Amino acid sequence: MKAVAPLDVVRVRRDFPIFERTVRGKRLVYLDNANSTQKPRAVLDAERRFYERGYANIHRGVYLLSQEATEAYDRARARVAGFLGATHPSEVVFVRGTTEGINLVASSWGRANLGPGDEVVVSEMEHHSGIVPWQLACAAAGARLRVIPVTDAGELDLDAAAAIIGEKTKFVSLIHVSNALGTINPVEKVIALAKRHDIPVLLDGAQAISHGPVDVQALGCDFYVFSGHKLFGPTGIGVLWGRADRLDAMPPYQGGGNMIHTVTFDKTTYAPLPFKFEAGTVNIAGALGLHAAIDYVESLSWDAIRAHEAARLSGCLDRLAAISGVRFQGHPEHRAPVMSFTVDGIHPHDVGTVLDAEGIAVRAGHHCVQPLMARFGVPATVRASLSFYNTEEDVEALAQGIEKAIEVFRA
Repeated sequence: MKAVAPLDVVRVRRDFPIFERTVRGKRLVYLDNANSTQKPRAVLDAERRFYERGYANIHRGVYLLSQEATEAYDRARARVAGFLGATHPSEVVFVRGTTEGINLVASSWGRANLGPGDEVVVSEMEHHSGIVPWQLACAAAGARLRVIPVTDAGELDLDAAAAIIGEKTKFVSLIHVSNALGTINPVEKVIALAKRHDIPVLLDGAQAISHGPVDVQALGCDFYVFSGHKLFGPTGIGVLWGRADRLDAMPPYQGGGNMIHTVTFDKTTYAPLPFKFEAGTVNIAGALGLHAAIDYVESLSWDAIRAHEAARLSGCLDRLAAISGVRFQGHPEHRAPVMSFTVDGIHPHDVGTVLDAEGIAVRAGHHCVQPLMARFGVPATVRASLSFYNTEEDVEALAQGIEKAIEVFRA
């Protein structure tokens, strides 16, 4: 096996201006990466350069600035297509984020395909954005939402999935990596179950996209969605990838400029893919920032990133497990660097407040997965989520912060 050169974390951290600041007089320890990732200078520069030197609207002007902006936007789409393994850039639809991508599919595909008695299958670990849009679609169509349960280990019950996915199933929507537990789901196995009945599958890649390469062809899914801000890019930009035949068969999600071919008061015809789904003025700067983010991540080694994150995850789990009263929710065999835990006798918000006083950013709450919290019998947890710029010192700071919280609230 070829040796993997270790990631130069000191150099990488210099690429992120935010790590130059302090928080409450302490070194910033940012462990809320499942919520949103920090931005390298290359992304900040790309957006600033566009607004300062090249701003114009796209697909509307014959003048140079508009032509340049249009070309840059088109290059960003092609870059995303290559990043995901799409067969053509027209399969890439720019949206505001994962949430809008799922809503687009649930609304458009659901309106055209769901009817009374049909079933949509999701999992018990879905983010709310993977539940509510399908509840709305099912309610409108008279369809039923079915749920794949989660085991005590925080993994999908595949036997139950095989029993649930059947002839009544019309769609499967599944999170690729759990935002609360870090579970890397065996999505290929669920997709194989769906394909027995020619059921389309959407994968929510919001948590997977920053931890390793994604090849939609190899996965075999029909739709894949992610948010730019989870991939070190800007907020307000995301991606819906869909197989061309699936997207072609779907009606528009929104109406307006840019998504039309011809408009009369009697009839409107629509633009081809992907423009049919990009109504109005789009987030041009966001797309350019996402392009820069992908370039930045791929300038590093995915193998090095995964090795570094695996080491930090293992060290963090071991260090926190040694603290009396820390209890993890789930212990999946395959997981991204995300962990949820409680501390006996201390509310997660109180733990988060003490950590904040130490300059440590974690998330405390239900993490937009209230059904999953109910499954584990807790109203909330503390969540620590790591990325490739996190260090051993960050892990130790987290552990010491938790120990301090215990001292404060058990004194």
